[in-house]
Amino acid sequence: MAKNENLHKAKDAKKDEFYTQYEDIQNELNHYEQHFQGKTVLCNCDDPFESNFCKFFLRNFNYLGLKRLICTSYSTSPVIGQQLTFFDWMDEPVVRGHGYAMDIREVRFLSDSCLPVD
Repeated sequence: MAKNENLHKAKDAKKDEFYTQYEDIQNELNHYEQHFQGKTVLCNCDDPFESNFCKFFLRNFNYLGLKRLICTSYSTSPVIGQQLTFFDWMDEPVVRGHGYAMDIREVRFLSDSCLPVD
């Protein structure tokens, strides 16, 4: 049996999209935490609906002290609105069939948004 038989099957089935695993991203970027303070991270052509890089930087936005996170997609996502749900509460217009640019400048904790406003 060929070692890359699964890759050939995926290619034949036109399911050859493979994404970096979240755990691998976390294990690698943990070595560089101090370099993200006050920085903008651009994940170019990294669909915010599917990208584990996007998920990692969103989850760790405040911990890393990011100034801004920008993720863009170049075409429609097959899982738009199914995996990441943060667009629902923002009343963000998400249009199927178009690329998408997500620009985050602040990630508030849930408890922050529940505080009364004076």
